[in-house]
Formats: sequence, structure tokens, C-alpha cells
Amino acid sequence: MTHERVRRATNRLIESYTEEAIKIHHLDRQPLPSHDGVIRILTRAHELLFPGYVGAQGLSAQALLLHTESMMAALHESLTEQIRRAINHGQDIHAHCDVTDKDASEVAAEILTRLPDLRHTLALDVKAAYDGDPAAGCLDEIIFSYPGIYAVTVYRLAHELHNLRVPLIPRIMTEHAHHRTGIDIHPGTIIGERFFIDHGTGVVIGGTAVIGANVKIYQGVTLGAFSFPLNEKGELVRTTKRHPTIEDGVVIYAGATILGGDTVIGRNSVIGGNVWLTHSVAPGTRVTQEAPKLRITQTGERS
Repeated sequence: MTHERVRRATNRLIESYTEEAIKIHHLDRQPLPSHDGVIRILTRAHELLFPGYVGAQGLSAQALLLHTESMMAALHESLTEQIRRAINHGQDIHAHCDVTDKDASEVAAEILTRLPDLRHTLALDVKAAYDGDPAAGCLDEIIFSYPGIYAVTVYRLAHELHNLRVPLIPRIMTEHAHHRTGIDIHPGTIIGERFFIDHGTGVVIGGTAVIGANVKIYQGVTLGAFSFPLNEKGELVRTTKRHPTIEDGVVIYAGATILGGDTVIGRNSVIGGNVWLTHSVAPGTRVTQEAPKLRITQTGERS
């Protein structure tokens, strides 16, 4: 009886693959990128961006050269494979591929050429973390352990892939960082230099947000959107700017929520904790919540 129930359930499940009104399978299509493969790419890239903190340690100058050459070659190979899969994933498995291995290889090579500039930007992010956190003992501590630095590193790499119009992989990367750190940064976000997320858990930054230089935000901050407009077909409008602009030098404290594509937080402003803000503020503005009225009742000590 049990085997028969399992057999019937199996048949019904297979039937659902062809009968479903909304397709939630990926059959008879080119393979998707490998989630594990993308995570391995992140690990290799992290080692190249922060040598000595991830992977091999204590390398001499000569060993560093050989190790880096080997790592770059391996990263190029794995990036090429995953980019090729990402670009071709929607095509029928028997269809001609519009993107060749050469095309994917060139995109992968372009990403590798951007790593030196990416290191420069990340160095400024690390310095901003050190300058902005009196509890930080040294740069090593920040690079090695701060979740904000990991999330921003993954975002900056994913953002370069996003700018090259590589599908799927940028979002896999940032969602991995989200899972690991609690910090959700869309790869389409534009973020300037010297960006620091302190503590970080619960931070959400939408895909059309623009953040200037020298910005510092704390845990629980949301840079989000209002309810989404619909077109005449009742579908979401996806091409508008939905998330706020944060100008240079802004500090946003824990739990603040800032919404709307037309909302601009002027340079050097301070947004206090738990503020709910849906309109622009001028440069140099301080926005705070009124202190809540506390009610304290003496209940007496228990014997």
C-alpha cells in the first residue's frame, strides 16, 4: 500500500511539471549557474582581494607571484563557465547558443582587469570602518571579521558583473552575503567610496538607491520603496527609480527607514534611530524621533 501511494504521488508530481500554469521548473533548458560554483568564485576573489586573510598565508614574494597567477587562471576559468551558463540559461537545450565560450571568457577577463581598482575602493571602505568604529582594534580585525566589510566586498564585485549585464550571478552573490551577514544590498545599487555599515544585521538597500561617499549606516536601516506602481496591464513597473538618494557624508542610525525614489538626503545630514522618512531633507539636516514617553510602574519585590 505504501509503495502504491508513493507511485501515485510520483506520477502526479511528474504531471504537474507539464500542467502548471506558472512555470516553476527549469527543464529542457541550458544549465543554470551552479550556486556552489558561484560561492567558490567569491572565495577565490576574496583571497585575491585580501591576500593573507583568506586562503594561503605566509607567502614569499616569489611564491605570491606564482600563487596569484594560478588563482587568476582558475578564477578566469570558473567565471567563464558560470557566466556562459548564466547568459544561456533561458535557451532551449537543443537551440543554438547566442553566447560563445569566447564571449563569456572576455567578460570574465574584464572582471579580472577590474580587481586592482576594486582593491583600491575596498581599502578605502576598510579605512572608513576603522575611522568610524572606536571599538576596532586594527585593520586586520575589520577585514578578518566585520560582516559589513564582507557584504560590501561581495556587493562591489557583484555590481561590476551587474554593470556588464551578466544575469543571475550578481544576485546569487549578494543573496549569499545576505544569508551570511544579514545585510541585503542589491547589486544594482550605486555606492560611493568609504562606505561603512556598522554591525549591519537587518540592513536592506534597494536596487535603485544611490549612496554617495563617506556614508555610514547602522543595523536595521532600510533604503526602500513605496508600494510599487502598476502599468495598464496590471504588471509592476520595473524601470523607475524607486529607492532614495543618500548624498555624501550622511550618517543613518539604527532602525531608520527611508523610502521613495524622489527622496534625497542632503549631504552631511544625520538621520536618527527609528526615523521613518518619506521626503527629502536639505544638506546639513538632523532628523530625530521625539523621545517616547516611558511609563514605569513599581510592582514590588518578590519574596
